[in-house]
Amino acid sequence: MNAPAKIAASPITAGQRLNEGLREMWYPVAPSWMLQQAPLGLTRLSQRIVLWRDADGGVKAIDDRCPHRGARLSMGWNLGDRVACWYHGVEVNGEGRIEDIPALAKCVMKGRQLNRAFPAVERAGAIFVWFGEGEPAPLELPEEISGGEWADILCTAHWKCNWRYAVDNVMDPMHGAYLHAQSHSMAEGDKTATMRARDTESGFVFEKTNQTGVNFDWTEVGVTGALWLRLSIPYGKSAGPGGSFGIVGMVVPVDETSCRVFFWRCRKVQGWSRNAWKFLYRARLESLHWDVLEQDRLILEGMDDKAREQEALYAHDGGIVRLRRMLDQLAAAEVASASEPACEHERA
Repeated sequence: MNAPAKIAASPITAGQRLNEGLREMWYPVAPSWMLQQAPLGLTRLSQRIVLWRDADGGVKAIDDRCPHRGARLSMGWNLGDRVACWYHGVEVNGEGRIEDIPALAKCVMKGRQLNRAFPAVERAGAIFVWFGEGEPAPLELPEEISGGEWADILCTAHWKCNWRYAVDNVMDPMHGAYLHAQSHSMAEGDKTATMRARDTESGFVFEKTNQTGVNFDWTEVGVTGALWLRLSIPYGKSAGPGGSFGIVGMVVPVDETSCRVFFWRCRKVQGWSRNAWKFLYRARLESLHWDVLEQDRLILEGMDDKAREQEALYAHDGGIVRLRRMLDQLAAAEVASASEPACEHERA
């Protein structure tokens, strides 16, 4: 009997790559407080990863799979420079290499790298992981969450929608005047607007032309090693010291039907004013802001997974259209780059 023919895997399309999540980027995968002493297992970009802290507090990230039998390493123990599998005690280090197999004194598997390691850094109260191939790009964060004159408070939540719905939502300033009309911070201003896009060094701003400094009047997207969005909402003195209330947002895909959103709430304050603002925020504003996020979550989770295919967009959606075009180009570049080695091999 002839052996069955091998079926070549179909090449991934740019659309599929974009739906699953762009790879050549840094993503916040968890707030820093979530990773304590024990290993932490997560699914991000449909990949299972395990995080743990070494003896110096640094973060390690590898495939959450024991190379022996496939058990989740996150169910095991943190040994500092390595994690040990609960199933048979196999120890794997931060480079994805097998350090020891306690059950067998001599084993050819020792020293083999059978797990993928992911570059990981800790910034702005969150753990960022690079999912791309090769050397990671430099990670440059917006000034609001880079320290210095700004103070920030991070909130994060799991949303049951594709990650693209979440970024589209932030790139839509007009929804603030309707969905969030009862919010203490977005109850004012005109419910009509003429919109325009303005280029920046790292992306673009989409803004209202007829009002500014009143409501959710503009939003910006940038790619600087990570994809981020930011906006500003005017606040009165009753909200505490500092200028306008800034928000920096990032979204990491969990899988094709869910994501985790990260929102840093920021104000430009130093010294005692920083502590005063954080106290007032926790005491008076945080619960109100969670209500706003819940409104976004309910709308997005209620949308059909194929809603984008049935849209009838109009002028206010110009920022979304431009963002999608930018992401399409990034996805196409990733897919083309991934196919290059195969093409070179075929020509050889």
